[in-house]
Amino acid sequence: MAIVRSLCGQCAVGCGIRAVTGEERGLHLEGDATHPANGGLLCARAQRLQDERALDGRLLHPLVDGRRQPWDKTIAQLARRLSAVLARHGPGSIALHVGGALPTEDYYVANKLLKGFFGSPHIHAPWRGAIAAVQRAAYGEDVMPASYEDVGRAATILMIGDAAMRDHPVLVDRVQAARGDGGARLVVIGAAEEGAGLDPDLHLPAPSAALAPLLRGLLLHCRDAGLVDEQGLTRAVAAPDGFWDALRPGHDIWSVARACGLAPQLVRDFYDLWAADARALSLFGGGDAAVAAAALNLHLATGRIGRPGAGPFALEPAANGMGAREVGCTADSLAAHRGFDAEAVADTALFWGARAMAQAPGLEGEALLRAMQDRSVRALISIGEDPAAESWLAQARSLVGLSIRATHRAEAAAQGWTALLPAPVGIEQDGTMTALDRLVSRQRRLFDLPGEARPLWWTLTRMAQTMGWGDAFHYERPADIYREHVRLTAYRNAGGRLLNLKRHAPISNPAYAELTPWRWGDVPFDEGRFPTPDGRARLLPIDPQPDAAMD
Repeated sequence: MAIVRSLCGQCAVGCGIRAVTGEERGLHLEGDATHPANGGLLCARAQRLQDERALDGRLLHPLVDGRRQPWDKTIAQLARRLSAVLARHGPGSIALHVGGALPTEDYYVANKLLKGFFGSPHIHAPWRGAIAAVQRAAYGEDVMPASYEDVGRAATILMIGDAAMRDHPVLVDRVQAARGDGGARLVVIGAAEEGAGLDPDLHLPAPSAALAPLLRGLLLHCRDAGLVDEQGLTRAVAAPDGFWDALRPGHDIWSVARACGLAPQLVRDFYDLWAADARALSLFGGGDAAVAAAALNLHLATGRIGRPGAGPFALEPAANGMGAREVGCTADSLAAHRGFDAEAVADTALFWGARAMAQAPGLEGEALLRAMQDRSVRALISIGEDPAAESWLAQARSLVGLSIRATHRAEAAAQGWTALLPAPVGIEQDGTMTALDRLVSRQRRLFDLPGEARPLWWTLTRMAQTMGWGDAFHYERPADIYREHVRLTAYRNAGGRLLNLKRHAPISNPAYAELTPWRWGDVPFDEGRFPTPDGRARLLPIDPQPDAAMD
């Protein structure tokens, strides 16, 4: 019997678990009372970890062209095929698909190999939503300004849409506790059933298309009521030309109420309640760019950001989407929260010792499928499970000549992949994950890897070494990767980016093994300064939505 503190890994809340393991993969789970994300709470999703114990249906050995092979032969053969693709078709001819629940260390190695050595930026990550791009545009960096602790400090909590209730029940429990312990007021905006069971102080049964207009109307109300700090706005936030003029049409209380099918008095009650206290927290899904932009504009313009109990809090379903974005494992960014500007490309290439550095953002989704159809992308590597992407993967696999998938599912053998590589399930992963609010925690392996399954970072590292890049891929354990990731966040970062993990640069292997949860970024934007060239945030342009779209 062993007691292991790890992570649930089923959503982005990042709940800690206390696992008691026994013989024959016996497992007892409970919430980790010491973990700041959940304080001992667990939802029903944690029971999925029990399902991962079964070895029936597991892929336990490498398969190439449908035949079982040893790892050494498999790696050598795939390295030759990938090298041939690069030699014939050049950088950008290989693409990557990533699931949303891998350790940050896996994402780091995958991104480094693809962008720094295959020279390709093409990463399909359908779980990532719109929030990263919206936060970069508004703040200058993809930073979540709020934290779980702010739930307990808020005077008013606004739940927008069904993201929190559907995907993050433990966070809902924290909201209800804040109401009971601190007297926080709860406002729910969404369909009638979305307020059921929560007993909110105010519920606006509005369709999803009405969410952004309601928030924009609230911002207009705050400005007309003198609740916008004009001096603070001038000092810390820049508005695009014509922003306030563009906001006014269609966003007065009566127009918003009519378009959303709500009584004007209900809309006014909502606006007055939200405006009554500066400690206002907004919880919303990160997949809708219009809603995210409206929420960020609202908090920036009214100064409800960078202070306890206040801020926009975007929710996403991917368990480690934040970690993937930290290391740049998306098509539109580089590692360490950097874009594809010339300086960032040069710095990253130098740090990595890159052989063929990607120079511009890549393709994903339908655009990437089209690139496979026109034969500019010839190979695909898929790592991590992603049920929502199965249809996309089936199309992509049929379009490329070389398809490699790392998975734990034996059923994939009937799907026509060139190569299948046995990978861990969640309870066998070892590394770090970053929760929604920048809280970095250790995910520790609960059971030994079965058969010939190997960690994804190990598989990619061996592939890179076999292709001749061993000097850049010298990892023997996840701690090696973590240290490099940490150093890269600090490399040529003189304070211009909040993502700077330099305090862990000298972390030892034992210290990494015992790592306790910690949050980078402290309290972002608390001094009214943002990581933009002039230190000011940006209000995002208004994108009007026709009334008909809200019917």
